[in-house]
Amino acid sequence: MRLHVVRHGSDGAAEGGPGAGAASSTADHGLRGVDGRNGSDSSDKTDGRSPIRRITTSALFTQVRPAVDFSGSPSRPTPYQSGLAAVARHDVHIERVWPMRSPSTGSLEESSSAYFQSDRRGTPPAGIVPVGGLRMSQAFPHEPVMASEVVDLFAPVPPGLVVDATLGGAGHAAALLRAHAGIQLLGIDRDPAAVAAAGDVLAPFGPRAMVRWSRFDALAQVVREVQAELGTPPEERGLSGALFDLGVSSPQLDVAERGFSYRRDAALDMRMDPTSGRTAADVVNEFDEQDLVELFAENGEVRFGRRIARAIIAARPVTTTGQLADVVRAAIPAATRRTGGHPARRVFQAIRIAVNEELDQLGSALDDALALLRPGGRCVVIAYHSGEDRLVKTAFTRAATDNCQCPPGLPCVCGADPQFRLVVRGSRRPTSDEIERNRRADAARLRVIERLSATSSPSESSGEVA
Repeated sequence: MRLHVVRHGSDGAAEGGPGAGAASSTADHGLRGVDGRNGSDSSDKTDGRSPIRRITTSALFTQVRPAVDFSGSPSRPTPYQSGLAAVARHDVHIERVWPMRSPSTGSLEESSSAYFQSDRRGTPPAGIVPVGGLRMSQAFPHEPVMASEVVDLFAPVPPGLVVDATLGGAGHAAALLRAHAGIQLLGIDRDPAAVAAAGDVLAPFGPRAMVRWSRFDALAQVVREVQAELGTPPEERGLSGALFDLGVSSPQLDVAERGFSYRRDAALDMRMDPTSGRTAADVVNEFDEQDLVELFAENGEVRFGRRIARAIIAARPVTTTGQLADVVRAAIPAATRRTGGHPARRVFQAIRIAVNEELDQLGSALDDALALLRPGGRCVVIAYHSGEDRLVKTAFTRAATDNCQCPPGLPCVCGADPQFRLVVRGSRRPTSDEIERNRRADAARLRVIERLSATSSPSESSGEVA
């Protein structure tokens, strides 16, 4: 319990006269002045009658009935006991009471993470605004996954324009601009909050960084417009690189009102662009049973997909994330719920992908990015979902073989003429240290492809297999 107290002194009880005694002096031992020094009186004020001491404390070591441990010696009072003793004192006025949970050092998606009550009284610190139950900065903080690998993979690309098609908090974009002086960067994102935050992050890079609010399936059009504005000669147009960091970002999960998380109760939304399109509530309440079953099956929930679909239909209307999570949990047998993480994880993921048409957009966006790559340019994709990764693998394999139909290991006789090579065969995963530091990186799979230059051949590959 954290108390903001105002202690009113007087000639008698408050300053050691009759009525104060040992209780007052003992209480002072645990009081911490607002300047951070124990026992200090940094804000004494005098109105001609008595001083007022403003004190902020998280544990008041006041004189309470001492507990006795097994050795027979008294033990220190708990913060709760100290708080009760402080409230009981006649010379202390409780100005604010802020119940708090200890902040976790893990990601805010965890159930043990810090959660500050949105209805708590008092003035919050400067720069902090209430976002649902969570009080957080208005910034768009996000630790980019496999950032060092991305920076290294773009090192050989020719000078020119690199597009970050999923800009988010601009973590990857800023790292690329810092590491490679020869590139300009165009960031695209459909989330207006991300676009605003990324603009601030990339402002120090001046004209080398440009940000546009758009879906990434409009990548080709946005690139054409930007290069026309820059006056890029037609023979130099195209991309030196393209980056896709797919999935939902940490800030989107951590803000309850966005409706992405099954751990916080909020309206079912899940739109990356909250200004347009259907919501998760539309999908949950309007899809028929078979559509829901197919949606869940495509995203890994095969075994209990029909049971979950029927439970959702029976519970309609389902309007909040908490209600949907409860319905899914109840539809899955108790024995199965004990393993494999939260039972609603795959269902929420499937609905989010459907709401934002992520797989439909990804295919066309990859084709456009590959078509725009200049010789030596690279396309890097980080996927977190098996359906996304499968789609990326198929697109890259088709490009690296020119869709050759000849048996593997035999000379090509179908006339295929590949213009791309796989820089890494298979996919790369984050290091164990990164996964330990950022648990959301665990599902990441990175793939990279390069357009061939005149002096290279399709067989020139790093040969790395992840």
